[in-house]
Amino acid sequence: MSDQDWMEQARALVGRQYGRIYAWDPVNRPMIRHWCELMGVEMRSNAEGRAIAPAAMLQVWCMAGPEANHYPEGSTTDNPFEVLGCLEAQGFAAVVAVNSEFSFARDVLEGERLYCTTRLESLSEQKTTALGVGYFVTVVMDYYAQGEAGGADDPVGQQLFRVFKYRPAQQARPVAAGAPSVPVIPRAMPGLNDDNRFFWEGAQQGRLLIQRCQGCGDLHHPPGPVCPQCQSFEWDTVQASGRGTVYSYVVMHYPEVPPYEYPNPIGLIELEEGVRVVAQLVGVQPDQMQIGMPVQVEFNTFGELTLPQFRPVA
Repeated sequence: MSDQDWMEQARALVGRQYGRIYAWDPVNRPMIRHWCELMGVEMRSNAEGRAIAPAAMLQVWCMAGPEANHYPEGSTTDNPFEVLGCLEAQGFAAVVAVNSEFSFARDVLEGERLYCTTRLESLSEQKTTALGVGYFVTVVMDYYAQGEAGGADDPVGQQLFRVFKYRPAQQARPVAAGAPSVPVIPRAMPGLNDDNRFFWEGAQQGRLLIQRCQGCGDLHHPPGPVCPQCQSFEWDTVQASGRGTVYSYVVMHYPEVPPYEYPNPIGLIELEEGVRVVAQLVGVQPDQMQIGMPVQVEFNTFGELTLPQFRPVA
């Protein structure tokens, strides 16, 4: 298929409206309560005593679950992201989410049953980025509450979701003797301000410093101008032992962004002091990662940047 033919086929999908995807469960109080507890917000109810789902939960109700494209009976079997298949067939195999924007029409209430429809909004012209060459794909999902007692369905919100589908840029290869050297891409420097400068200066000295409120003694990370517990502006720092355990982790595979090596394990480390920090894990293979694994901080320097990283310990 020529470049013109496959692109015409892909662009013909723009504007296509895909059928309904129904929620597995009605909007319910337990899921709302769990969300509110995890996000640290208060659960609200309307005048009738029905729980109000936080607006940011909107996407949750119509998700498939752990199994891809596994939706309730009556949902469309069409793939609203079929345009991605057109791009993959032409070698644009990598994908990265770019942005997700929500707008809300009204509160979603306990007991309502939701569904969403999807429309392919746009397919950009070919773009060249640091990740590679590819196309931005934008879809719009409209969310509705099914009418109660035979009433009309009611729009409750909309989500715009955009991804970049691309061919990864060529990775650096070993340079033959006598060939011009390939410039080394440095790690990005952190954004320094008066609230976090102590942390990075401590790392340069081989010290893992944690912010402490002078009002209530609360330890918190990442650092900020105000204590999240008592709202005091007065703080100092304490040096952590550097010992902790893996509370959670992810292993990043794509997109492969220089100069990082992949797979790239990133851990949420719970320190002995009770504070959790996000850091790269070293000295461990992805298939050896375990929740609860004991780790110890070490400080590694990359050019002008010194990073606290964590290594498993026996």
